[in-house]
Amino acid sequence: MKFYLLAIALMLPLIANAEIDIITKESAHDVQQTMDRLEAKLKENDVHIFIRIDHKLNAEEVGMTLGDSQLLIFGKPRAGTKIMLNDMAAGLDLPMKILVYTDPDGKTWLKYRNPQWLRDDYALDDCVVIGKLETTLDKLTSAVVK
Repeated sequence: MKFYLLAIALMLPLIANAEIDIITKESAHDVQQTMDRLEAKLKENDVHIFIRIDHKLNAEEVGMTLGDSQLLIFGKPRAGTKIMLNDMAAGLDLPMKILVYTDPDGKTWLKYRNPQWLRDDYALDDCVVIGKLETTLDKLTSAVVK
């Protein structure tokens, strides 16, 4: 019994961190509309769109079925470069990504990693860009899902 309690106590911080690590917002729009709104909002803010991936379409192309799901890969080279100047390895997780999908209940969700998690994996404690990126993504995505 003590072993189980110890295991649970050790896992709680990981579970709590996972909840903070992924930002989840319900969208009032379907996947296509949410992604169109997101892409437009990012472009308004001079953010470069690298690619938009349609997971459902890709699944259909190999004869499989998947619910509506799209991934947008985007970034602002000036911000990404500042992050990478602090730790080049951060380029492994840049540019940023946002996933929008429909769950089995028909709800549309927008998800992305909180940029603060980059601090945990890389030497970015003094990188002020991370906080600005977190604030900007929160504002943009909140506007998109309304």
